[in-house]
Amino acid sequence: MAEEEEEKEYRWETGYEKTWEAIKEDDHGMLEASVADIIHKAKRKRQLDRKEGSRLGMMRHLYIILDCSESMTNQDLKPTRFLCALKLLEDFIDEFFYQNPISQLGIIITRNKRAEKITDLTGNPKKPLQDLKNLQQTSFTGEPSLQNSLELAAKTLKMLPSHASKEILLIMGSLTTCDPGDIGETIQSLKSDGVRCSVIGLAAELNICKIMAVNTGGEHGVVLDDKHFKEKLTAHVDPPPAATRLDAALVKMGFPHHALQASTTELSMAVCMCHADKPDESSRFTNPGYLCPQCLSKHCELPVECRGCGLTLVSAPHLARSYHYLFPIKHFKEEQYEGDPASCYACQKTFVELDKKVYVCEKCKQTFCLDCEIFIHESLHTCPGCATNPEIMFKSTKNSNNSA
Repeated sequence: MAEEEEEKEYRWETGYEKTWEAIKEDDHGMLEASVADIIHKAKRKRQLDRKEGSRLGMMRHLYIILDCSESMTNQDLKPTRFLCALKLLEDFIDEFFYQNPISQLGIIITRNKRAEKITDLTGNPKKPLQDLKNLQQTSFTGEPSLQNSLELAAKTLKMLPSHASKEILLIMGSLTTCDPGDIGETIQSLKSDGVRCSVIGLAAELNICKIMAVNTGGEHGVVLDDKHFKEKLTAHVDPPPAATRLDAALVKMGFPHHALQASTTELSMAVCMCHADKPDESSRFTNPGYLCPQCLSKHCELPVECRGCGLTLVSAPHLARSYHYLFPIKHFKEEQYEGDPASCYACQKTFVELDKKVYVCEKCKQTFCLDCEIFIHESLHTCPGCATNPEIMFKSTKNSNNSA
C-alpha cells in the first residue's frame, strides 16, 4: 500500500510533460539527439492532429469577439493583455485572409455589460486592421457580456445561406460575465443555427465557455504565455471540418476586370461603391477600380461583395488559393532513417544521424526532411516531387476535373 501511494502523482502534476526525464545522454555523452527528438515530436504533432479526408468549409464567416473589460489591463501578458491581443490579432487577420481569400471576418467588442460591433463582415483585411488600430485608445470599463456579444453576432450569422461556414472566436480575459437573460438558451440557439463557437481564455477556464464550445463543436483553451496565445490563434487560420448539416450549393461569383482608363468620362469618374458613404466628396470619385460584371458598379479592391447587386467579386488567384482545401495533400509516410547517404528532395539538405525520421510521399516516392514536410503541408500545399512529375500532375488534373 505504501508503494502505491508513493507512485501516485499530485493532481497538479497529472498531464504535465516532464521533458527533463526524456533528455538522455547518448553513447558519446551528448544531449543533441534527445533534444532533436523532443522538437521532432512537437512539430509532428501539429500534422497528426488534423484528420485526413474531412470536409472543410471554404467560405468562412468569422466574428471575433474581443473582451475590452477592466481585466484586459492586467500585465501578465506584456505589455498588457489587450495590447498583446491586438498585436497578435493583426498577424492573425493577415494570415486568415491569405489562407482564406473568399472568406469574411468581423469584430465585436464587449465591455461595461454591453456589446458593440466595430467591423461588419468584410472580405478585405484593411477595414478590420484599421479598426483594431483605432482600439488602442479605447477605455476599459466594467464587465463583459457574453450573451449580448453572442446574440449580436448571431443576428448576422443566422441570415447567411446554408452553405456558409459560421464561426465565432471569443477572446476572454475576464472571469465573469454579466448577462441579461438565460445564456443557455442563447447557446442552444447558436447550436441549432450551426454556429461554431471557440474560446481562447487569457486567465482561466470558465465553465460556461467550455459548455458553449463543446455544444457548438468549437475549441476551448487557456493560454500560458504570448507564444502559446499565438499558437492558439494560428490554429483557427485553417478552416475547421464542416458541419454535417452544411449544404453543398453552387455559389455565383463575378470576376471583374480592372478599369484603369475608361472610354467615357462618366465611367472613368464613377462613384466608388466602397467610398460612397464617405463625408469627403473628393474621395468618392476614383479613376482606377474593378467593375462588377453584373451591374457595372465600381469597387476599389477585391475580394468584396458588390453593394449594388450583392454578387461576390473575386479574382482568379483568390479562388486558386482556396483550391488546396478541396484536395489537401495526404500526410507523408514516416520512415526510420537507415543512415544511408541521402538528401531532402526539396531543400537538398543531407540527412545526418540526428535525422531519425524521414518522410516519403506515397505518390512520387520522394524523401523530405521534417522542416520541408511541415512547410509543404502548412504553406506550400503542393508536393514538389509530384509537381515536377508530368504523369502524376496529369492524373491529378484529370481527377480534379472529374470531381468538379
